[in-house]
Amino acid sequence: MKLRSVDGPLTRELLREPARFGLGQVPASATPDATTRMICGYCSTGCSLDVHLQDGEAVGLTPTADHPVNLGMACPKGWEALTPLAAPDRLTQPLLRNEHGKLVPVDWPTALDAFISQMRDVQQRHGAASTAFLSTGQIPTEEMALLGALTKFGMGMIHGDGNTRQCMATSVVAYKEAFGFDAPPYTYADFELSDTVVFYGSNPAIAHPIMWERVKRNQRGASVVVVDPRRTETAMAADLHLAIRPKSDLVLLYGLARQLLARDWVDWDFVRAHTNDLGGFTEHVEPYSIDRVCDETGLDPADFIALVDLHAPGRRVSSWWTMGVNQSHQGVRTAQAIINVALLTGNIGKPGTGANSITGQCNAMGSRLFSNTVSMFGGRDFRDAGQRAEVAEKLGIDVNRIPDQLSWSYDRIIEGIHRGEIKGLWIIATNTAHSWINQSDVRELLGKLELLVVQDLYGTTETAQRADLVLPAAGWGEKDGTFINSERRIGVIKRVARAPGQALTDFAIFKLIADAWGCGHLFEEWSSPEATFTLLARLSEGQPCDFSGIESYRMIDGAGGIQWPYPVEMREAEHQEGSFGSAKPPTDRRRRSKNERRLFEDGEFFHPDGRARFVFSDPEPPKERPSAGFPLVLLTGRGSSAEWHTNTRTGKSAVLGKLHPACTRVELHPDDAAARGISTNDAVTVRTRRGQIEARALVTPTVQEGQIFVPMHDASTNRLTFPSFDPHSRQPSYKHAAAEVTRVERS
Repeated sequence: MKLRSVDGPLTRELLREPARFGLGQVPASATPDATTRMICGYCSTGCSLDVHLQDGEAVGLTPTADHPVNLGMACPKGWEALTPLAAPDRLTQPLLRNEHGKLVPVDWPTALDAFISQMRDVQQRHGAASTAFLSTGQIPTEEMALLGALTKFGMGMIHGDGNTRQCMATSVVAYKEAFGFDAPPYTYADFELSDTVVFYGSNPAIAHPIMWERVKRNQRGASVVVVDPRRTETAMAADLHLAIRPKSDLVLLYGLARQLLARDWVDWDFVRAHTNDLGGFTEHVEPYSIDRVCDETGLDPADFIALVDLHAPGRRVSSWWTMGVNQSHQGVRTAQAIINVALLTGNIGKPGTGANSITGQCNAMGSRLFSNTVSMFGGRDFRDAGQRAEVAEKLGIDVNRIPDQLSWSYDRIIEGIHRGEIKGLWIIATNTAHSWINQSDVRELLGKLELLVVQDLYGTTETAQRADLVLPAAGWGEKDGTFINSERRIGVIKRVARAPGQALTDFAIFKLIADAWGCGHLFEEWSSPEATFTLLARLSEGQPCDFSGIESYRMIDGAGGIQWPYPVEMREAEHQEGSFGSAKPPTDRRRRSKNERRLFEDGEFFHPDGRARFVFSDPEPPKERPSAGFPLVLLTGRGSSAEWHTNTRTGKSAVLGKLHPACTRVELHPDDAAARGISTNDAVTVRTRRGQIEARALVTPTVQEGQIFVPMHDASTNRLTFPSFDPHSRQPSYKHAAAEVTRVERS
């Protein structure tokens, strides 16, 4: 390697002692010929895997038998979690686009020099706000936090967001407005303790298989209800499937609340003591009669009444939602309508209850709290001078380094490229050119940037292929850190494999960039992932997500993960009881229960007055509706339990490849197929106003007449989706677009 203009102490150390950065070395934390535990790096369930080591490196894995999350189970992706690390298209060197427009391998000093000089050049010519970053819910909390601190406090960026905007922004806003903080209240034990389990726009049998297994272990003979336009795998197994019209769930929920009020099935003691604005909510839902609800949702009145009956007083009702609610033009109000029903009936803070958002990515919760994107560390507000001062003091930095304005959301950063205001973009561990809504538009926009830097495991992604500079990153299993799962449980991941070639952990890359930028002194205390975790625990102190009582990664491991909040006083109390927090793993159900805690057991919420709020507004129709030329409604979603997001990682596994169709498929109702002369396995064209794709037809009554379904994982799917956004969360609505399907005539 040859040093250029970049000459920081860390860069020199990279040249002198590459092993310090993990290059080519057996993982130092691994014990030869042993087993270590770590959290899976796919979905938000947070399953524990026992990774088996030989000569210090991972050679296989099995699910952990006694972990409180997965109880010895794993889905297909978990069993294959190590496979993507050995993919032949792993990035092994930085790539820089040369004067001929080709990406060519370069050494790290050259890559750092290109990053620093070109990013600074953009900022100097257009201002610091002309650069932005797009991050992820796939990397450890410590790496997210370092990135957020580096860009905002060190490099002067204003704008940065994560791909969690695509999956969880709706729930974040809904919880903040209703509860006063982004606070999923539940524990997975609630699946097993409910009398009624309602899934809104959620298909856990496919999207979260281990959670579905927890439902099947229910101890109380629960009735399972699925509210979903499509007859999903979960709906097929449910006791009641409400196949509502797409995006009519808000009407359904307001009608449900009206019936509960009319029957006086209200927990008046709870509502009067712990909530605000029931009067306004009661007035708001009065027009939502049974006739109106059934007319607008398409439900049979008997099915709607069955849903009401399952909310009878004395029943423990837990309501769960995922992307069918979140990815909507009115997702926030729909999520809040679910919350309103839970508040109305007192189904919150008790076993087997809750208004429960299931997160998408493995560390979306870590991103929501500590990525330092649109909210400041620990759920604070960049606009609050007192909170900026608090963060500055805890980190020992000048408060003037902290921006006093909010970042643009993901969609507004993309719009900023279109307007010519964003000129340089740094994308970390996400595949924007595949996953962003209305894909053709975003691919064109990425080409308009003066500088696009992509940091990822693979150089073959649609986004990396468009980059000016590609930085090779280590993946799950090649780094240390923590994830926070859907039930707020903090778990540890470990380095059990060496990253290939010159690939570095994202943490090391961020440290090198800080060093080369000249702001490395701000991050001296961020010396390692675990040292950074200690900083984050300090930053969490006094916040609803306080986990300052966690002393070490070893403590997390020993407890089988720890749910926040876990402040110092809780640790001290539990140490006095001798109950949990030691380094010994839980060995029985009683000990696991000590680490299964739900929020709001005392009825105290996070608003200043301690009360939850009923939040509501009138439903709005979808922004794009069927027409003569596009008479069908396009739905998208998870295709199988063997696929994940853009298939960047799951696509590397031959085993997983056998568990889902090899080609893009479109599901359509038999009547719609007959009207178009289409049979199963016919080649068809799926069109919307934005583009078209070719697919194979699957004729099935699992979709209703007038609707079609295309899995989200295929690279072409987002050519079709309509760019509509919830006005409160700015989350895109992937689930509703006007479409048509025609048979491809072969000559």
